Amino acid sequence: MLLLTRKLGENIRIGDDVKITIVEVKGNHVKLGIDAPASVKVHREEIYERIQQENRRAQAMQNAGGASPAPGQTDAPPPPDPGQTGEEKKP
Repeated sequence: MLLLTRKLGENIRIGDDVKITIVEVKGNHVKLGIDAPASVKVHREEIYERIQQENRRAQAMQNAGGASPAPGQTDAPPPPDPGQTGEEKKP
């Protein structure tokens, strides 16, 4: 794991297309701004884990012979509004 120290307003670059900016620091909380192309998926860890669990569940159902939903259809509830999960919406 690469460890970096950054100050407020400083950036970190990942490849040519991703820029992470330290936007705010309050106590133990750091607010990051992430500039990335739409093709790069960016998730908080807990959201990523939920997506992975849902993918594993869907794969298990499909392997067990359960009818898989039509493309674009799912029996899972729609994802929460980004404002409800603490995620920032991309402009």
